[in-house]
Parts: sequence; C-alpha cells; structure tokens
Amino acid sequence: MSLQAKLDAFRAEFQAGKPAAMIEIMLRATAELTESGAARRAKKAGDVAPSFSLKDPDGNVVNSGDLLRRGPLILSFYRGVWCPYCNMELQALEAFKPEFDRYGASLIAISPQTAPNSRKSVRQNKLSFPILSDVKGNVGSAFGLRFHLPEYLVELYKQLKNDLPTFNDDPSWTLPMPARYVIGQDGVILYSEVNPDYTRRPEPSDMIPVLQRAVSVHA
Repeated sequence: MSLQAKLDAFRAEFQAGKPAAMIEIMLRATAELTESGAARRAKKAGDVAPSFSLKDPDGNVVNSGDLLRRGPLILSFYRGVWCPYCNMELQALEAFKPEFDRYGASLIAISPQTAPNSRKSVRQNKLSFPILSDVKGNVGSAFGLRFHLPEYLVELYKQLKNDLPTFNDDPSWTLPMPARYVIGQDGVILYSEVNPDYTRRPEPSDMIPVLQRAVSVHA
C-alpha cells in the first residue's frame, strides 16, 4: 500500500469518529493556508537551499554543508510527535532508506519540537535517521515554510491537548508546512514538495529518479 493510501485510510477513520464541527475547523484552516499562497512562496526546485547547523536529539551539531560533501541530502520537515500523518511519513521514509543509501544520500527530518520529543519520535517510529531541532523554527522560516496557526485552530488544538508551546518550547503557535526536499551537492534544490494540506505527502519512491540524476551529474 502506498504512503498516501495509508494516510487516506487513517484520515477517513479519524474523521468518522470526530464531531463534524471539529473536522470543519481543520478543513477551514487547511483551505485558508492553501489559498494564502504560502506554499508557492516557499523554496522550490532550482533555488539555492538555505544552509543550516542544527542539533540532533543527542545534542550533536549536524551541518548541511558537511552532509552535502558526502552526497545528496533528503530533508523532511516534520511537524512533531503529536502528528500521526507526520509519523506515518517518517516510517515510510525509514522503510525506503536502504534505497536512498544506494545513492549515497543523507536523510534527515527537521522539526521545531524539543529534543526530548524528537528522541520520542525516533524511538516510537524506529528511525535510523535523526530529527534535528529547529529551535524557534528559524530553518523552517528560511525555507519559507513557517506559518502562524489561526486563533480558531489554536483553540481547537488546546482542546485536543496539542500544546505546541510546550512541545516546541516556543509560545508562538507556529509550525512548518510539511515539505520534502532533495538538495544536490552544489546546494541547489533538485526536488521540492510543499503542501499546506498536512494529510497529503509525496511517496518515498518519488525521490529515486531525482537521486539517480544527482548521482549521474557527479559520476
């Protein structure tokens, strides 16, 4: 089953068990974010990727330049341990990681959540790649992904115990739009998929043709 098929099945089951008013709020927020055009303004293929140095859950600094010297870089911007759609995506990427390894690609996730929450994500999703802590969402902002949740969605998240200020150690109620990038060794973005609808994610297999081209350029 494809990743998107799994996400669709989960969404249908989730929505069937929730009040219609709650689902309407979530759909409204997604529609407004889509209509805002924020995704179109994010970094895209052909742009130079912002460089970054972020800490992994153990406090080790990971530098994008160091990773790119080894090979292409796959980035997944991850909302947090509280998001089931994000966790399903990370699991799918983990399952596909041996294919990425064949092309010498590094795989990392970037999240505004705190290191303890990232450790929990790595453990629960059985990941062999790190989730880097994007404190205050600065790297998400550099990629054009960070947005403020509308007040009505903040109120719903509070009811659902999605306490983002605690998860992220940041009072701002901001998140990155889910996004996946492949960055070439020259720092240029080769692939981008940014979707304001967090229930939609690209397939891990979509990265393979991009990696094949990236490797052929440096062969």
